[in-house]
Amino acid sequence: MSQLKGLYKISRPLSTLSGALSVLLGGYVAGTGQWGDIFLAALATILISSSANAWNDYMDIEIDKINQPQRPLPSGMISPRAAVIFAVITAILSLIIAAFINQTAFIIAVISTILLFLYSWKLKSTVLLGNFTVAFISALSVMFGGVAAGNIRPTIWLAVIIFVAILGREILKTLADYDGDLRQKCRTISTVWGRRSARIIFYILALLTIGLMLLPYMFRVYAPIYAYLVIFGVYPVILYILVKVSRERTGAQLERLSQLMKYDFFIWFLAVILGTQFM
Repeated sequence: MSQLKGLYKISRPLSTLSGALSVLLGGYVAGTGQWGDIFLAALATILISSSANAWNDYMDIEIDKINQPQRPLPSGMISPRAAVIFAVITAILSLIIAAFINQTAFIIAVISTILLFLYSWKLKSTVLLGNFTVAFISALSVMFGGVAAGNIRPTIWLAVIIFVAILGREILKTLADYDGDLRQKCRTISTVWGRRSARIIFYILALLTIGLMLLPYMFRVYAPIYAYLVIFGVYPVILYILVKVSRERTGAQLERLSQLMKYDFFIWFLAVILGTQFM
């Protein structure tokens, strides 16, 4: 039972759920009603994310002993071998499922799997390149839903917003992981350019996200309820995070702010759904 619990935790359920919800959101705004293929895409995304998270934890065992000692591998809940087997099996299953959707979906699944493996292996310890990779894959998730539904065009708005927002969150995470990354000589924007520079770039991306989120309403893509939820639901959380990040914080405090930013995306998802529904 402890092994199963460890595998469940290493898949990072909240992270995989947000990816699956992005796919479902993309399928919903596509408006074609092809829910069978959309749900298959969501399942494939869960498996791809689970595989990537297991690979990432396997590669980062030493760093996580400092930054995230409670995770399954550094805590000894599961073995490194079990993590690798889990990563391989979930990756293969995701590709099989994507192949049943359509050719484009299969290609996206292959690209995502390769990029996420490269991220864990090499790209994570780079200045911005790894952050760009995660943001790109996150943006690709919502387009994956559009591809599965057979109408990718309505998802482009969402992909641009997700890319900028996730890139900002990735920068915030480098601030949270600064101490462990520095000890392990991991090259990130925070360890190479300094925390002040990373903080400034995070501010820019967060403010850009705020601006981009209103564009779909201004161009009459979504109904007014979208703007209300964004202004009164999403914006206060982003502004709160900006205020908190403006001062020196511990890694644990910054990690909590990073998680809060993730939860804020769910409010934005709701805004998109209602904005589409009442248009």
